[in-house]
Amino acid sequence: MARTAARLGVPAHPAPRRLVYRHPQQERTIARKPAAKAEQPAPAPSLAEIVAATLDDLKAEDVIVLDLKGRTSITDTMVIATGKSQRQVGAMAEYVEKALKQAGQKVTTEGMPQCDWVLVDAGDIIVHLFRPEVRTFYNLEKMWGALEAKADAPTASAVRAKAIEQG
Repeated sequence: MARTAARLGVPAHPAPRRLVYRHPQQERTIARKPAAKAEQPAPAPSLAEIVAATLDDLKAEDVIVLDLKGRTSITDTMVIATGKSQRQVGAMAEYVEKALKQAGQKVTTEGMPQCDWVLVDAGDIIVHLFRPEVRTFYNLEKMWGALEAKADAPTASAVRAKAIEQG
């Protein structure tokens, strides 16, 4: 094409640029510089911290985090929280499920159609989300012996503050 353009006295156009797709990992290996010293990554937040922070952001009420290690083989941690309406309970369940999946947990959810009591099960942690009347009726805190420890149980704000302090 350049010869034809030169023969006709027309300036030659540069060849069109080709778009080249590079895989992100290939770019990283090319651009990677040797590290001067090994940096220790910040410790990952625990599942309880992730759930507590998510519920705190969504204005959950009366959030209780119960440590059940050694008391049951079902789970290590149980979180109980209250939402003001069915819509809020459903939204809290969706966001908690999303946060736990992002943390790499396999999550199952029960009770989403009614949203009176939603159970989010991620294996090591179980989250119970209630409407106020339903929470009062079932009273899980009493069943797990948390009534006397309710004042000592960490709140969502306390768990979140602890996570921020640790880095």
